[in-house]
Parts: sequence; structure tokens; C-alpha cells
Amino acid sequence: MTFDELLDVSANESSVTIPATWSQGRAMFGGLTAALVFNRMTGVVAEGRPMRSMQVSFVGPVKPESPAQLSAEILREGKAVSQAIGRIIQGGETKLVVLASFGGDRDSEVHVDALPAPEARPVSQCRGLDYIEGVTPEFIQQIEMRWAFGNFPFSGKGGRELGGWMQFRETPKTFSDAHIIALVDAWPPAVLPYVKQQVKASSLSWALDIVHPRPALDPGDWLLYKAAIDTAGAGYGHTQAGIWTAGGDLVALSRQTVTVFG
Repeated sequence: MTFDELLDVSANESSVTIPATWSQGRAMFGGLTAALVFNRMTGVVAEGRPMRSMQVSFVGPVKPESPAQLSAEILREGKAVSQAIGRIIQGGETKLVVLASFGGDRDSEVHVDALPAPEARPVSQCRGLDYIEGVTPEFIQQIEMRWAFGNFPFSGKGGRELGGWMQFRETPKTFSDAHIIALVDAWPPAVLPYVKQQVKASSLSWALDIVHPRPALDPGDWLLYKAAIDTAGAGYGHTQAGIWTAGGDLVALSRQTVTVFG
């Protein structure tokens, strides 16, 4: 199933079975599961209130090829802001929880331009991360990444930065906030270039802010992602990242806490 097909299911059905082509080790790709829950949440929020901020807790692995229940409900509906919660439950256990704030525009005298996007080599000059069966996660079949910053995972070369260009391998019908959510989480943890062999790593928590009014995005556009390590140790890494259009407009800001088993 394509990403758009899975979005359609999450919007209209309370249960979804995700194929193994979207897996990441023993679990489903976290960006996909978060995007599906977010998509469910948009169905309960008042119109004209885009998502401003979301916090994701990856409670447990969502298994492929097994039915998972999606739910979303409003916690509070204010004059301008809606607070919502969404979940994935599988096998009677909570696997993922999303808290999100949706807000309409407000009149304000405050306006501060975003910092400029980092300079990056053109997509055509960047090395791609190809899908290799048994080596890369299965979901790499769905999302294309071109390296522009930092070293590859498991290279042992370290470095505080990691990222590059990203897009869906199959051009989507639209470029919605759900598509952005999935793309942003596709990049491996920025701490993995420090290890010399493959080790397990996973997101523990994730905070994502999408800037609105959001820059216009057409299906097939590339987005630029750059992550930086704040600190890492004792099996945990703390990183922050920015996401921009090819024209240099800020799209989103991301923060993650990751666990590293090695």
C-alpha cells in the first residue's frame, strides 16, 4: 500500500493493517504511524485550525501485518486552539500516543522571520541511501533520501550534524502535513555515525512543530532536513532539526530523544 492509500484507510476506518514494506526492524516505521494518527486527529478538529505542535510517545512497537486500532478525541476546544489526543492500540496494548495542538491564525504585532536555511549541495550531487534487503529498513523502499550533511550511520566517523534531501519515491497526490510528518521521521538518529557496527536505535519521544502559514508544496517537491546533536550519553541521544523547502522557506522544527542499544 502507498502512503496515500494508508492515509485514506486511517481517515475512514478505525483499524489499519500496515504491510511489512513499511517496517523498521521489528516495528513499523514511526513516522508512518504518527502520520496515520495525526490524519485521524484532523477529522475531529474544527476546520481552519492547522496543527501547530505535536508530541509523540513511542510506547511500544507497532507490528506489521497485524490489525491496529486508531482513535482520536478532542481534549479541549477553545476560541482559537484545539487540543487533541490520538492513540494506536494493538493486541490490547497502547503502542503510540500523540498529543497535538491545532490553532487558527491570530492578529498580532509580533513577526520575526525564520533564520535562513543552511546551504546544501543540489540533490543531483548528493549520494542516495538505496534500499538494500536485509541491511536498510524496509520503509526505505517508500522514501528517498539524499545525503547532504554529516556521515552515514555505522561509519564510526561521528559528527554533530546529519541530513539532506527527502521525498516519497512514489509521488503523492498532495503534499499535506501528514506527508511532512512521515518524511521528517525517516532520517536515522544523528548519533548513529558514532558507532562502527549496526546497533539497534529507536525514537523514545518526538516533538514536531509545523510552521503556518505553511510554504506551498507541490507533490514531488524535495524537502531539506538537517539535524544536530545537543548531547548524547548513557544510551540516549537528544537532537534538534529544521526542515526547509528547496527555496529556503522554513517548514517545520523537530526535536527527538532516541535510545541507542550499543
